[in-house]
Order: sequence, then structure tokens, then C-alpha cells
Amino acid sequence: MGWLDSLLGRSKPVKPNLDALFALPSAAVTLQAATGLVPTGSGSVAFRAAEGGAFATLERDVKALLGERVEESDDGYGYTWLLVRRSPDALSDLVTELHAVNSSLEDAGFGPSLLCSLVSFAGPDGGRLAVVYLYKRGTFYPFAPTSGQKRDNALELQARGALEGELPLEKDLSRWFPVWGAPGL
Repeated sequence: MGWLDSLLGRSKPVKPNLDALFALPSAAVTLQAATGLVPTGSGSVAFRAAEGGAFATLERDVKALLGERVEESDDGYGYTWLLVRRSPDALSDLVTELHAVNSSLEDAGFGPSLLCSLVSFAGPDGGRLAVVYLYKRGTFYPFAPTSGQKRDNALELQARGALEGELPLEKDLSRWFPVWGAPGL
């Protein structure tokens, strides 16, 4: 970063660290102890699909790799979601598969089209929470939707407190964007 960038308030984009996803299984143990939330066995990857044969081939290969455990859907914002389902006690396997999807897209040159990945959790009272990985920031944040399009801010902050030190958390709360209707949540 040059002095002009500093003067104008520009910063270099953070390079994503997909290996940070592998910290999720141990962070889930801490999250469960602090909040009672347990993994549901669902995780998703959101990306903006690209045109062309290379992307279509890659998408087909990823779906073939994951087999019946993957479902594809589109949201109203132009993003494609790949939902992966595993047994709730197979969080490590789920994270490995989400990492494989992200890595495949990144290695093929489609990293800029990645938006986020998430892993879903459920509480004993029926509350839901996703731990969301922001690809372009290289950070995680909790998202807890309630009925309608409202959030359980108290649960999100409680989860943040539990996950601090376990995962690289997004410090700017304005970047904790809602992922309403995310598959698997």
C-alpha cells in the first residue's frame, strides 16, 4: 500500500484464508458449551455463477464430488447456493466438503465470485444460528434469524463472545449482513 492509498483511506483487500474453516469443529464445541447450540449438519456456499463452459464443468464436477448430499438453489440476489448435508456429528466432514467447494472455485480462478460459506446450528429452544465465513474479508460472524426478517442480536453477541479467540471474527458489525433464507439455516 502506498502513501496515497493511506492518505485517501484505501486499504489492501484481505486475502481469504480458507483453512480458517478447519477451526470450526473445535469452535463448535466452545459454542455448544457457552450457548447450548449444536451443529445441524447443514452448511452452504454462496457464489455468483459465471457464464461459460469452464464454470459449468467445474460446477458439475463439484456436484459429482459431493453426490446426493448437495442441493443447488438460487436466491433473489443473483447468488447460487450449494447446500451440503451431513450427519450433525460429522461437522469435520462437512467443513472439509465446504472447503473443497471453496477451494475448487478459487483454484479455477472463480475466487472473486465467492460470497460466503456458513454452517448452521440449532439451540434447545428452537433458536437458529449460522456461523458465516465472509470470503472477501477472511473473517467469521454469527447470524441468528428469528421469525420474519428479524435477528436475535443478543444471541449473535453471545455467540461472538463464545467464538472470540476460536475464529477470526469480523470486528465491523456493519459487515454482519443478514443471509435471509440461506439454504440449511
